Amino acid sequence: MSLAPGCLNGGVMKCLTFFLLLPETLKKSRKSVRAQGKAPACGEIVPLALRKKMAAELYPVSANTNIANTNANAKKNALQLQQTVPPPPPAQLHNLNNNNIESSNWQSFHPTLRERNALMFNNELMADVHFVVGPAGASKKVPAHKYILAVGSSVFYAMFYGDLAEVKSEIHIPDVEPAAFLILLKYLYSDEIDLEADTVLATLYAAKKYIVPALAKACVNFLETSLEAKNACVLLSQSRLFEEPDLTLRCWEVIDAQAELAIKSEGFCEIDLPTLEIIVTRETLNTKEEVVFEAVLNWAEAECKRQGLPITPVNKRIVLGKALYLVRIPTMTLEEFADGAAQSDILTLEETRSIFLWYTAANKPQLEFPLIKRKGLAPQRCHRFQSSAYRSNQWRYRGRCDSIQFAVDKRIFIAGLGLYGSSCGKAEYSVKIELKRQGLVLAQNLTKFVSDGSSNTFSVWFEHPVQVEQDTFYTVSAILDGNELSYFGQEGMTEVQCGKVTFQFQCSSDSTNGTGVQGGQIPELIFYA
Repeated sequence: MSLAPGCLNGGVMKCLTFFLLLPETLKKSRKSVRAQGKAPACGEIVPLALRKKMAAELYPVSANTNIANTNANAKKNALQLQQTVPPPPPAQLHNLNNNNIESSNWQSFHPTLRERNALMFNNELMADVHFVVGPAGASKKVPAHKYILAVGSSVFYAMFYGDLAEVKSEIHIPDVEPAAFLILLKYLYSDEIDLEADTVLATLYAAKKYIVPALAKACVNFLETSLEAKNACVLLSQSRLFEEPDLTLRCWEVIDAQAELAIKSEGFCEIDLPTLEIIVTRETLNTKEEVVFEAVLNWAEAECKRQGLPITPVNKRIVLGKALYLVRIPTMTLEEFADGAAQSDILTLEETRSIFLWYTAANKPQLEFPLIKRKGLAPQRCHRFQSSAYRSNQWRYRGRCDSIQFAVDKRIFIAGLGLYGSSCGKAEYSVKIELKRQGLVLAQNLTKFVSDGSSNTFSVWFEHPVQVEQDTFYTVSAILDGNELSYFGQEGMTEVQCGKVTFQFQCSSDSTNGTGVQGGQIPELIFYA
């Protein structure tokens, strides 16, 4: 039965009939394919000739020519448009941290979970919680995502999903610095740690508060690396607060060996009273007591300013409390006491009188101050020669440079050098000693010493001990001016074990007087460890 143009009813009926018979057609097709021993293909389910016949009956040419032409033209135009017009750039979404992310299909451009999470850091997109971080007047609003924070911190998990979960959408954190909180969040989002000297302590506090041990460990490592005399007392105070024993031990190493530099620093005046007391009672502080006394007075003056008190001797005694009586004033020399503590006005007249009597009288009065001198640190010596000798016209200093390079396997503090003196009796030498690392002068001292004609070594000290890092070569040099023949070392060793520290030696290009690994001058390195 033929169809009138534009009528589709008959075609629809034939289509329905075809689909009713389709299961039988599929069965026959599968049997035929199995008989031929090959897998069925999609195109073989409905034969091509049958599909063409169906299409012709459903859509006669006379009724559908315009539709076909229209579709063909549309496809052609679309194809040309794709080939000639470049796709528009993806829209940008600006977040609080000045990062731009693609707002349209941005996930496709970041294949890893870490990359996609990192894009959400400090970003309003999909944020379901906000933090107001910092004290009033200096706070910052930070967007975040509960799920990411909860999987990185047990504190955040309890905050958002625990039995007492926080229901507010805005949470105030006044005790954390905004910069430190952002560093914490960046680590939780991306595993990236960006630490800076100005914010590392605040970041350590945030990591401890929210129990993120990996970030806390990174902060401690950063502090240990940047530890030096000028910040050792502040870091000691913080390490005690955060209960970081490894950092505390490192701080004590620096404070003991470089005590004068440490307690004269500005950082010493910033510590709390308990830390002040524990430092002043330290038995191994390697400095004079008059230096300790002056440092305690400087701290008292700074504490008066912090408390808004007038800087007077009375107020200094008040803020110091019992810490004043931890200073071992009687261990000073009489001259040091008379020129310093006795004129400081912080001691009462009775205290000053009693201390003077303690120095001079046979019947010494009782004092409230400790009487026993600090032990300080015992210097160790690394001797690199197995023997020493002298011969006529064999070795003279005469202003030329003797130099050697060394490295250690543990961090130490170089305090000075042991040098050979005259082999012809008593003689005086002018000497300049120097310590360098990669050409940079770390310490030097110009002084004199007198040798007694023996083969003993004579100590020459740097003004302050110098911290030496492990596995790095340093250069020590000595320029002596003296006309007498001197002793010299023989049978030098390239490696010397000194206590728990191993030294390695190698020749230095700075040496112009013949000193090397096997023989010459600079027989000893004096150090603390």
